[in-house]
Amino acid sequence: MRWQGQELGVPDAAALPGLEQLNGLVRSVTTPEFAGVTFHEVLCKSALNHVPSASAMPFDWTVNPYRGCSHACVYCLHPDTVVLMADGRSQRIGDIRAGDEVIGTRREGAYRRYVRATVSAQWGTRKRAYRVSLADGTELIASGDHRFLTERGWKYVRPAPSGAPQRPYLTPNNKLMGFGMGGVVETPPETSAYRQGYLSGMIRGDAMMLRKTYPRSTGRGTFVASRFRLALADEEALDRSRDFLEAAGVKTTQRMFTTATVRRREMNAIFTSRAADFDAITKLIGWPESACAEWSRGFLAGIFDAEGSCSQGVLRISNSDARILSEIGAALRRFQFAFVEEPPRPNGVRDIRLLGGLPARRRFFELTRPAITRKLDLVGAAVKSDAPLRVVSIEDLGETIDMVDITTSTGDFIANGVISHNCFARGTHEYLELDAGRDFDTQVVVKVNVAEVLQKELRRGSWQRDPVMLGTNTDPYQRAEGRYKLMPGIVSALTESGTPFSILTKGTLLRRDLPMLKDAAADVHVTLAMSIAVFDDELQHLIEPGTPNATARLETVRAATEAGFRVTVFLMPIIPHLTDSIAAIDHALTRIKEAGAVRVVYGALHLRPGAKQWFLQWLAEQHPELVSSYRGLYPGATTTAPKAYRAWLAKRVRPLLRVHGLDGSAEDESPRGAPVAGLADRADARSTPPIVTTSRGRAAATSLRAAAARLTPGEEASARLF
Repeated sequence: MRWQGQELGVPDAAALPGLEQLNGLVRSVTTPEFAGVTFHEVLCKSALNHVPSASAMPFDWTVNPYRGCSHACVYCLHPDTVVLMADGRSQRIGDIRAGDEVIGTRREGAYRRYVRATVSAQWGTRKRAYRVSLADGTELIASGDHRFLTERGWKYVRPAPSGAPQRPYLTPNNKLMGFGMGGVVETPPETSAYRQGYLSGMIRGDAMMLRKTYPRSTGRGTFVASRFRLALADEEALDRSRDFLEAAGVKTTQRMFTTATVRRREMNAIFTSRAADFDAITKLIGWPESACAEWSRGFLAGIFDAEGSCSQGVLRISNSDARILSEIGAALRRFQFAFVEEPPRPNGVRDIRLLGGLPARRRFFELTRPAITRKLDLVGAAVKSDAPLRVVSIEDLGETIDMVDITTSTGDFIANGVISHNCFARGTHEYLELDAGRDFDTQVVVKVNVAEVLQKELRRGSWQRDPVMLGTNTDPYQRAEGRYKLMPGIVSALTESGTPFSILTKGTLLRRDLPMLKDAAADVHVTLAMSIAVFDDELQHLIEPGTPNATARLETVRAATEAGFRVTVFLMPIIPHLTDSIAAIDHALTRIKEAGAVRVVYGALHLRPGAKQWFLQWLAEQHPELVSSYRGLYPGATTTAPKAYRAWLAKRVRPLLRVHGLDGSAEDESPRGAPVAGLADRADARSTPPIVTTSRGRAAATSLRAAAARLTPGEEASARLF
């Protein structure tokens, strides 16, 4: 590379800004979190980048903590893979969103332990699928680049491609770490038999049912009182019982049963005194002549919620009734659980204790799905078990499928019961003598001291607090930000100096910093914009592999809106023949509006040198039928779509923007200090007034206003941001 051949301490005037001397290079890092990506960690000399005077950008200053982009995701799992959530339940990885809490692991002392982890992003891609089968019946469908923790460390599913440096990979007889699924592939949905079994276990274990004859107060005759009451401290089980009873035609009322004390929690109860309800409940909880599997599954869940415990790694269910103990044993044997019935206590209560450690407990929870989550808590337990998690086979499924991955605060999560690793400006890369294609995705320069350098630069007396733009070259919230966490320091430095700033991103990691950004907006002008170019998931996987899909980005827009920001969405670039139909544009605008955005800025595909070669190569592979059309639209060294196409596009987009209220015309002025979508204010020539405080920015805004009468909105928008 250009900056690797320098002599120590000797400046190179041709080097990238901030990399003028070799001693700026700290190290080059390859990390299992980002297979195939090399991070070149550097100590930059400068953080503020002055935009060249010839540029048409309506801002003078940018900060780019990264050069290159790690959005090209390589880790991934089948969307149906279940992930262990922090509340002890499991959820499909395809349904997990940023902000959710899952179980990860962290080494503490001599052991790796299960801990809470926060999901900061979800990623989608398409990869060739492999099935990993384990001795206990657990199966995992993953890409060849995914990694799992084995007793000998992290290993990839498959070896590295031919010609690449070799890496540790799974082979038969490797043992994975975790507890597995024990053959539980998918928990069946709740059926009427499951609900009946649950009520039988819950009510027999913890409810009061009383039917008694009493003399009337008048002294004449008697009456029969029917009373049902279920009192619990855990609302989850009480709500489930009430819902199941209502589904069976029994309506109950709820009220407080006992108030909280120093030693006891508050308890609520559900009641009914109707004789017909009492009869219906009696019938519901009757012992079946021949219990089906679903009844047994529900019964175990109900009796565990009522009389079960799970503490210090031991799962017990307690009762004194011989019939109930017999039914518990029969249900456990039905599902091949090992257990022992312990001797009775002085009060006659016996404990049925589940054997098999954590794998058996987790299989019990996955199979029965009890309601009370506090009993499922795994946090703090050591990662060790005797589960038969030996790799039996690794099968190439021979197809490319949609896959998903998540980024967590611990760098891992529990997938199908085993510990799984997670993921964490092409033209500028050519300046580093790297190519604008694969190198842009795999050779990422990280300015590890950017926040400290920026803080010093902002303290200079010459600094005029001009607006600073982040995200114009490479994404500040790309996946690498999950590893390096540079943005909090940058935001703090800008805020403390009183410098207004804007952020444009494709990354859902923005949600991590929303509380900080909201605080910053109370002191300086902060604007946020989300870039969403493609709303078709399949096409998005092909064009932007590894970036969050449109749904995930729109959820980030919604979260920023709820935090008080007026968010702009950059519907850029609109890609000829692929995303420029009226139906596609209307669909995109509908979803953007529903997410709460206040404005959309759009523009046609802009193909800068470097990006153009890469895109045309991709087009030839995926849509060869469009190559000749694109060569007509972007002939030779042309970078922009022809004016005729942009005018045609404007006639499609502008009416739809007005219909959806996303053209900015109805946007109210924000109160002083409130966050607004100022990025679009600077990019849109019709903004009133444009938020520009720099000399060239004011000149650019004036030029845009002067040209507004003859330019389409697509020309006004800063398509070159992409």
